[in-house]
Amino acid sequence: MHTLKFLAEVSANGVVERDFIVDGVPGVIWSPTSGAERAAVVLLGHGGGLHKKTPAQVARAHQYVTGCGYHVVAIDAPGHGDRPRSPADERARAELRQAMLAGDTEQVSAVSLRYGASLAERAVPEWQATLDALQELPEIGHEAPIGYGGGITLGTGIGIPLTAVEPRIRAAIFGGGFAVDDALIEGARKISVPVQFLLPWDDEHVDRQSSLALFDAFASEEKTLHANPGDHRTIRWFGLDTEFLPRHLGRPSADASSLLVNADEQGPRV
Repeated sequence: MHTLKFLAEVSANGVVERDFIVDGVPGVIWSPTSGAERAAVVLLGHGGGLHKKTPAQVARAHQYVTGCGYHVVAIDAPGHGDRPRSPADERARAELRQAMLAGDTEQVSAVSLRYGASLAERAVPEWQATLDALQELPEIGHEAPIGYGGGITLGTGIGIPLTAVEPRIRAAIFGGGFAVDDALIEGARKISVPVQFLLPWDDEHVDRQSSLALFDAFASEEKTLHANPGDHRTIRWFGLDTEFLPRHLGRPSADASSLLVNADEQGPRV
C-alpha cells in the first residue's frame, strides 16, 4: 500500500497545484479548480539534470489542465530536483558535463546509457507506486485514463521502460535526445499503445539514425514522428498534433460512452 501525503497547495488561473510525497519520492499534481472528477491523468517526465517544476514543465502542465481538464503529475527522477544525490549520481553528472563541454559524442552516449539505465531501474517502480497512490484519490479513481506526456531526453529514457511494463498507460509521447541501445529498442518493441515521437533533427549529442531506429521499433499501429530543426537544447516544436492525447484519453466533458470510445482508440541532460 502506497500512501500519498500532500505537503502544500496553491491555486491560480483555474489550476490547483499540490505538492506531495509517496514513499519518499517528491511530486506535484496540477488539477482543474473544478470539474476534475473522472478526468484523465497525464504523467510528465523531465529532462536530465532538471526537475519536476521547470518553467517549461509547468507551462505544459497548465496547458493540459486548462485546455483539456486533465490532472497532470510529475515526480523528481532519482538524484534530481528535491531528491538527494548519491556519490554515483554526482560522478555520472560530472562525467556527462565534462563530455558535453568537450564535444565528445561517444563519451556522452556511454555515460548517458549507463546512468540512464540506472535512473530508469529506480524510477519505473516509483512511477508505478505514484500511480497506485493517485488512483486511491476520489477525484481520480481506478477508471481514469492515463497517458504519458513524455518529455525528450531523460523523460523518454524513463518513459519507454515505464510504458513497456505499465498496462494502465493508454497513449504516450516520447522523443529523441536520448542515447539509444538494445535495451531501449527492446522496450519500444513491447509498446503497442499509440505513440507520438518528437525528434530534434540537429541534436549534436544523439545520432539521428539511432532515434529513427527507436521510432521504427515501436509496435504501435498508430505512431507518428514529428521532426523539427534544432539542437539538443534549443529545439522549438511546431506543427504538433495537439489533439493526440485528447483523442486517446477523452475529455472530462464527454459522456461516459464517448470517453470509453476515445480511450480505446531542458541544463545538462541525460
